[in-house]
Amino acid sequence: MLFDQPIFIFVVLFGVLLFNSVKILREYERAVVFRLGRFTGVRGPGLIILIPGLEKMVRTDLRTITMDVPSQDIISKDNVTLKVNGVVYFRVNSPERAVISVENFYAATAQIAQTTLRTVIGQYELDEILQQRDKINASLQTILDEQTEPWGIKVSIVEVKAIDLPIEMQRAMAKQAEAQRDKRAKVISAEGELEAAKKLAEAARILAEEPNAITLRYLDTMKEISGGAGNSTTFFPLPINIFDKLLK
Repeated sequence: MLFDQPIFIFVVLFGVLLFNSVKILREYERAVVFRLGRFTGVRGPGLIILIPGLEKMVRTDLRTITMDVPSQDIISKDNVTLKVNGVVYFRVNSPERAVISVENFYAATAQIAQTTLRTVIGQYELDEILQQRDKINASLQTILDEQTEPWGIKVSIVEVKAIDLPIEMQRAMAKQAEAQRDKRAKVISAEGELEAAKKLAEAARILAEEPNAITLRYLDTMKEISGGAGNSTTFFPLPINIFDKLLK
């Protein structure tokens, strides 16, 4: 039969070897090649050919990886228990080190991100954690980048996504915020009364220095009172200083 012929067997074996030796890598992929277990170089992208039986490759993705950091139980510097999660953006900067220096660079980066998050945030008080998130993010990025650099990993961005507080702390902060709002409202009201008092004192000083001014104000007030519809009030204008003469 045809299937028993040596040529057919040879063709099948050649096809299998060719399939295993020819690899196509995308633009964002690299192949870390080992020959008899020794690192020989990084190849790609495009078409690469491996020596059958002698060379093996590990495919590595160079695109930026988004990794969620699970929620961590953290005690702040002022002994407040928090739940904090985050996100880390990193990419493989050196394919050979990412394969040779660490067993699984993704799992290693995830573990170091969790421990660094707990360590860094534990150094701050609650108010600092809520108000200085940019500073904390920058500190996390610097530390993670230094720790993962030997693995050929470049950490570009680290962000704290959510900070969950205990219910008791949320209520206490709500009361504090309400007290602060009441305080600001009272201060604004007091400042308004002070400004009004200053204006009244200034107006009284001007009227005291200008007798004719108070007369004009008196006539203007009578005009406003008598200007209403259906008003039957009758005014008898008298000199403002008539009482002064009577008292004398």
